Amino acid sequence: MKITFAGAAKTVTGSKHIVQLWDNTKVMLDCGMYQGMGKDTHTLNSEEFEEPLSVSAILLSHAHIDHSGLIPKFVKDGFEGKIFCTEATHALCEIMLRDSAFIQEADVRYSNKRHQRSENDAYDPLYSFLDVEQALQQFVIVKENEPISIAAGIKATFIPNGHILGSAAIYLDIDEISEKHTLLYTADIGRYNATLMRNPELPPQADYVICESTYGDRLHDNTIDAEQGLLNAVLHTLQEKKGKLIIPAFSLGRTQELVFALNKLDLYGLLPDVKIFVDSPLAIDATDIMRRYSHLLNREVSRFKKGTRHDPFGFRKLIYVKEQKYSRRINTLDEPCIVISASGMADAGRVKHHIYHALEQAKNTILFVGYAEPNSLAGRLQRGDKMVTIFGDDRNVEAEINYIKSLSAHADYNEIMRYLSNNNSGKVKRLFLVHGEEEVAQKFKGLLKENGYNNVVIPDKNMTFET
Repeated sequence: MKITFAGAAKTVTGSKHIVQLWDNTKVMLDCGMYQGMGKDTHTLNSEEFEEPLSVSAILLSHAHIDHSGLIPKFVKDGFEGKIFCTEATHALCEIMLRDSAFIQEADVRYSNKRHQRSENDAYDPLYSFLDVEQALQQFVIVKENEPISIAAGIKATFIPNGHILGSAAIYLDIDEISEKHTLLYTADIGRYNATLMRNPELPPQADYVICESTYGDRLHDNTIDAEQGLLNAVLHTLQEKKGKLIIPAFSLGRTQELVFALNKLDLYGLLPDVKIFVDSPLAIDATDIMRRYSHLLNREVSRFKKGTRHDPFGFRKLIYVKEQKYSRRINTLDEPCIVISASGMADAGRVKHHIYHALEQAKNTILFVGYAEPNSLAGRLQRGDKMVTIFGDDRNVEAEINYIKSLSAHADYNEIMRYLSNNNSGKVKRLFLVHGEEEVAQKFKGLLKENGYNNVVIPDKNMTFET
């Protein structure tokens, strides 16, 4: 067996790992897009990382674009195999991948027009709507915790891991005739006692583990502290400063967590009487899917639905904004309000416009609630840059920049260790750390060694490990 790490190696985006058997059968674990990598993003996503016809199947852990976003390109380039995922992941990919195609086509049109590229020199999007539709036809829905034959010698089990709706770790039973292996791909591990999601289910013992390390160097506060931090930011910005609270948030998962938290705070009578905008068409579609699959969410959501408010994601002060003309009007409002808008890294989408208009006024607050690539707009604001370039204009950072770390959908290092607790560290032949910055992964490697994992590897991009 060979494992090639084609993405998310010493970085947190672009997840794609290729497992190859002795007879050259290949399956791919995720097929994700790089995000927030600045001017290198398009180049990285355009790279050929594997011959499409050589791959028998893609096993998709969840719908986030950094795990699913290059599937249509791989199909466009010739991949003809099946794409296995859970039912909820399939439903989310239908909207996420279509939205990705729309954004690419719009960005390419804008870039070509702005730089006055000729027809011969014009950039092309990575893929089109037609490529997305073809890819969606190749999806196969699997049931959680039920082994399924993927290819000759490979059975896969999708084990819910609490990251987002439909997300799962992927456990492989591999029979190479002369040798048998088990491989656990944790993908992105969710948190325990999260706002919406159920706790991750513990995976069985594995010979080899491919493990995320996004927050392998830190501990999160609990979700109660996160809701208090959110309330503090609301009261400070809207009541004391009379400004706008702009919250960049991923359309899937984080937006719904914020809405549910604000719904509860409003139910308790803690929120001021202001408008709360969710300004993202994709977030609106994702919220509808969350409602459809709410039976997969945790007990707190179930209890809330039985109370006076039956919709966790809807209340009087909340306004969902789909049309662009109404999105633009938010920036002309001269009143305190809350704006939740995509994307979380603030490198694209409507939130970039809201930040552009809010950034040079001290009364406003930009509140970050999740991980951001250091080179993204969110990353630059979080590290304290006093001036940033948005839409080609230099903007002074006068608004308050705040960050709530405990709303992350990624496990911290204690939670990852808890997740791995079913595995006897002495029986794990190799543990590979991916989906984390190199410095973070190195710190987490030390913690793993303290817990008996003596064969920990931090792979470089395109490194191949052979058993």
